[in-house]
Order: sequence, then C-alpha cells, then structure tokens
Amino acid sequence: MILKLPNSALVNKFIAKNKFYERANLSTKLENEFVRKIQKITWKYKLSEETIGISKTESVTEIQIFELELKEQEIPKNVLKIIDKSIPYQILYIFTYNDNIAYGITLKENNAVENYYFSEWNEEMHFEFTGINLESVYQKLIRAFLPEEFQSQENFTEAVTLDLKIKDLKKEINFLENKIRKEIQFNRKVETNKMLLAKRNELELLKRNLM
Repeated sequence: MILKLPNSALVNKFIAKNKFYERANLSTKLENEFVRKIQKITWKYKLSEETIGISKTESVTEIQIFELELKEQEIPKNVLKIIDKSIPYQILYIFTYNDNIAYGITLKENNAVENYYFSEWNEEMHFEFTGINLESVYQKLIRAFLPEEFQSQENFTEAVTLDLKIKDLKKEINFLENKIRKEIQFNRKVETNKMLLAKRNELELLKRNLM
C-alpha cells in the first residue's frame, strides 16, 4: 500500500533499536524480545503543522508513522508498548514480514496507551490523512480499524468505547464457554451457563442498538 502523503512529510530514517533500550531501561527479557522479533525500525513519516499544513491540537500535536520489519509474522505487542512509552506522540504502525503487510495504531491519550488496533495480515486498508486538525486526522485513522458499523458513528469516544465493550464481552463469552466445557460438576456448569446466557444477551443488545 502506498500512503498518499506529501514529500514534505517523508522522514525515511532508520532508528537503532538500542535507542529504545536506553530510554525505557528494559529488563533483559524485554530487550531480548526486541532483538528476537524486530529486524529494523524506520521512521517513515511525520504528520505535523509544518509537514502537512494541518493544525495541531492540545491532545494531538504530531502523528508519527513507523515501519517495523519483523523477523516473524507475528505482531510484537510488548515491543509496541516500549516504543509508545518512548515516543510522546500518536503512532500509526506498518508491519512487514517478507511480502506480507499489516497495520496497527495506538489509541493514546495524555501520552498513556489506552488501546491498540490492528488489521489482519494483507488486509486492504484505506487511510485518509485529511481533517480540520490533527486530532480529526488521528480519529479517522483509528476509525479505519473499527468494524464497519462504528466507522460512520459521529461520536468518536462513544464508537471506541462500544467497540472495546463488545471485544471485552466476546472475551468473557469465550472464557465462560471454555469453562463450561471443562467443568465436571453439574450445578457449577448450570451457574456458569446462566452467566454465559446473560453475557450473550448483553452482546446481542449492544449489537441491536448499533443497527
């Protein structure tokens, strides 16, 4: 995928991995994970008032785009947390492994990571780098990762909150389904099944409200 950005935003600068080690003061385990999973980090683009002519806001002053060349086809989430702690800006990630490509973005507020969103490998993504300010650009980028029913929702905060709620409910449902399969005692299985039905109903209600 070619990102439609002006040359003025292009940085294309290699960043040594030890720059993150030094800033984050990593444990040996995390440092080894960095080395084992990341081949190369390139700072591809910088989106700012100066580079794309869109004004900053208090919460989004710049958006960085990093390309991570990986040693295996698995997104290194622990490594991303380290990068995000070191970089005080919102980041759009491009992951590459051989001829495969995926994308990710950090939901970051007040320099604290709230959540991550990822595409599937080789999923076709459409990013818009336009808006009245950098915050609206950033929100558009996050919306590109949300399910279709959330992408047109006007209230951004409500959209990401509902998306997170649905994901959490799905995790809880999966946990309860596994628990029922493993449970031997009948009365415990019945109680767990009641909890499962309640969570399924809650999920269906949320989905219906989105229609």
